[in-house]
Amino acid sequence: MAAADLDQVHENETRSYAFPWTRAVFSDCLKSRHECWVAIRERELVGHGVLSIGANEGHLLNVCVRRDQQGQGLGRQMVVHMLDRAEQRGATVVYLEVRPSNRIAAALYASLGFREIGLRKDYYPAELGSEDARVLAITLGGNNLG
Repeated sequence: MAAADLDQVHENETRSYAFPWTRAVFSDCLKSRHECWVAIRERELVGHGVLSIGANEGHLLNVCVRRDQQGQGLGRQMVVHMLDRAEQRGATVVYLEVRPSNRIAAALYASLGFREIGLRKDYYPAELGSEDARVLAITLGGNNLG
């Protein structure tokens, strides 16, 4: 991901989520030197992901695939790529949060070996107040992801 991608990243994010990240949040991620990736198909930006790494831990902060590109394995490819990057940069574990209502994402993460380790109460904004977050983790090191 580069600064020139931010308008398209934000557009995809806004079209995909009821409570999207702002363009400024993505800009801050770039400035903070997080692992910020985009997925390109047929010269179009169709997905993005953000991973932070520090103290031998990774945190998968954002994964988004444009709605018309979902269900084709791109989300899996992106997550596997970011897990590989986390391992290359010395992370031994990667964490993420997922909405309980996001069953498709939760199934993807489970299929890759993520396990639930906790719950963050009232973590996400929702139409009627807030929604909890399931906290998931995967241990890296020789996993056969994909």
